[in-house]
Amino acid sequence: MGTLYVVATPIGNLGDMTQRAVEVLSGVTVIAAEDTRVTRKLLQKYEITTPSISYHAQSNSSVLKGIVEQLKRGDDIALVTDAGTPGISDPGSELVHHARKAGISIVAVPGASALTAALSIAGIPTNEFIFLGFLPHKKGRQTLFAEIAASKRTMVFYESPHRIMKTLTSLSEVLDTQKVTIFRELTKMHEEVVQGSAIEVLEYFIENTEHVRGEFVVAVSVK
Repeated sequence: MGTLYVVATPIGNLGDMTQRAVEVLSGVTVIAAEDTRVTRKLLQKYEITTPSISYHAQSNSSVLKGIVEQLKRGDDIALVTDAGTPGISDPGSELVHHARKAGISIVAVPGASALTAALSIAGIPTNEFIFLGFLPHKKGRQTLFAEIAASKRTMVFYESPHRIMKTLTSLSEVLDTQKVTIFRELTKMHEEVVQGSAIEVLEYFIENTEHVRGEFVVAVSVK
């Protein structure tokens, strides 16, 4: 049987690629990528010529089964997401689950993650935290905000530019003295960290609407 390598890739700055990741991507038979167009830019920068196939949330079951069968035949395959560590708020965990069930060797090639990058520069309690991934669009959303407000642990989640203002408005309605930290475009040219009460952070983005773009990590902590 082959080996499935779960390879972390940069979350923004392509210089964050590890040497081991380059070696693994260069040596496998094929790369299973969330978006082959995004991955192609990374491969070109590091002169990696390994072919890639598409594997993402909308891929049907036959694609997943095909990858597992290829691994069973002895091919080594690398799994990558558009940015960061596969399996963290993306469909990579489903492939890993089926590969492990089939008895295939799975190897982590660690590297960048927006979650750990954000917490490392937050200056908030991180000995315990709860990661919520992306919040639901509708069902259960308000219940989660209530849980965030009541939590004694740091709560972290991802948010898109299309919903960040709505999210900050909801947080300002339920939070009291908790600290809110917003991480925008981590490792990219316009990286920004905004910290304060929910109302202060909301007011900042109301006054700086041009900053409501890019990808966001949101952390809520008790101090």
